Amino acid sequence: MASFVGDYFLFLFPSVLLLLLSLTLRLPRVHCWTGLAVRALSWRLWVIICLILGLPLHKNTSARAEEVKSAGTNILSGSGQISDESRLICKPTALAKYLLRHCGSLAKPRLATWPRGDPHLQTLSSLLWGQHGEALQFTRDNLLLKDGGIIAVDWAVGTKMGEAATRKKWDVRKEHQSGVRAPGCFTSAPPVLLLIPQYWGGMTPHLKMLCQQALCQGFYVVVFHPRGTEGCPLTTARVTEFGDPADLEQAVAYVHSRHPSSVLFAVSEGSGSGVLLSYLGECGSSTYLTAAAAISPVLLGQLWFETPMPPIYRWGALFHRKQQLRRYASSFRGVRDVDRALSSSSLRDFEEALFCSPAQPQLSPLNSGLSSRSHSQWGLASSAAWALDERAYPAKDWESYWERNEPLRDADEVAVPVLCVCSSDDPLLPPASTLPLPLFMSNPYFFLMLTDRGGHCGFALEEQGGEMWSHISILEYFRVVAEFLRGDERNRVSWSALMEENSQARLRGWSMAPARRRKATEMRRPRPQAADQCAMDAQEGNFTWKRSYTR
Repeated sequence: MASFVGDYFLFLFPSVLLLLLSLTLRLPRVHCWTGLAVRALSWRLWVIICLILGLPLHKNTSARAEEVKSAGTNILSGSGQISDESRLICKPTALAKYLLRHCGSLAKPRLATWPRGDPHLQTLSSLLWGQHGEALQFTRDNLLLKDGGIIAVDWAVGTKMGEAATRKKWDVRKEHQSGVRAPGCFTSAPPVLLLIPQYWGGMTPHLKMLCQQALCQGFYVVVFHPRGTEGCPLTTARVTEFGDPADLEQAVAYVHSRHPSSVLFAVSEGSGSGVLLSYLGECGSSTYLTAAAAISPVLLGQLWFETPMPPIYRWGALFHRKQQLRRYASSFRGVRDVDRALSSSSLRDFEEALFCSPAQPQLSPLNSGLSSRSHSQWGLASSAAWALDERAYPAKDWESYWERNEPLRDADEVAVPVLCVCSSDDPLLPPASTLPLPLFMSNPYFFLMLTDRGGHCGFALEEQGGEMWSHISILEYFRVVAEFLRGDERNRVSWSALMEENSQARLRGWSMAPARRRKATEMRRPRPQAADQCAMDAQEGNFTWKRSYTR
């Protein structure tokens, strides 16, 4: 009998122990201590993994982990709160003040903390295995370019859940968000959102989530794919350089022709900002875009290629680019140093081998040695070579390559608002100290939203909803900018009031005459008087946001 009781007690002992443990963990203090212990152990394990993989531990990440620990200690006394640091860096203009008042998502973003907020986990999740949501459906248009090349634009036609269910889902979300909708949402002329992927092409989970959320808010969504990427055929021996906006310019013109009465916005992902910013600078006020945004943008291209990248990211990007080149290796061997590019060990070496050549014929009207044979040697027709000008052939060296491809080379010509969303702990970009802050503080068209964490194209929210703060803030930014510009059109002064201001301006010694209307397709430079007036208005805080004429 005693042995039976002992065996019965030993049989029930594990169950009783688990019951007592579960009851103990229900106590608030014990539960909090256990969570802190597990998180501290996980942090130590993650540090070891980062050291093995060669991933840098950013100061923001370690400081955030310590802040989480101290916050957990304060929770015991009921006063724990984690503050998010984010700042909007820009010139204090009327639009900047309007954004701060009406764009609530830019004010106090509640970004995820560690572990979900770790920059490396956010980066890998957004670029490789993030949440796709419902499967998106696209229809493709292949565009024949002036030089004989082909680019692809994919129109998002909806998701498997259907348009009605998508709108119903958005109506539910609106109750928990700002309660407003996209400009022109569900009207005869919805806005068009043009998405520009990374420089090496491809649709990442991050871009798919942005596409799905824009569809839910009533945008027409179209994705731009450069030549030779994402299944787009390569019909000429020419690939897009980092800051070459020629293909994007033709794609924007095509999208505008499809929806001429719709407002057109553009968003770039990561290194895709090189093409977007170059396009905005070269087109100036003749662009069809109303506003643009760049998520984790590469603002200084040469610095980005020359800054060492963590090995896991460097080899991943190189592998993707080499796979694209191997597909057309036989076609490029006569015009590019393919073998050197395929054996390169860094993004700079790959880019330099593919686009820089010390010995190439110069395209010049004084060079009589050019012939149809030399043009065909580089895979270009004679007319296409003249149209491409200096880009018809590889650059002479690394420095000359960036003279024509630096994203901000024509930043002074940008004539539409541009929002750049950056994170201080981005593992793929140079340190935040290298950001061109004087540009954002002096140019009224550039806005920089800098957060203390977010990774590269991450910016996950603290809530477990699967949405990204960068997507919410950018779509709301487009809505606010559209409302501001519409209000600016309605509030323009009458001709008599303008003439009165002109007469008063002449008494002060400078002219304020309105610029003469010209064709929108011309590239223009302002007259000196108009330029002086714009500068004085900007200094006085009276910037009107009327697009200036540019070169």
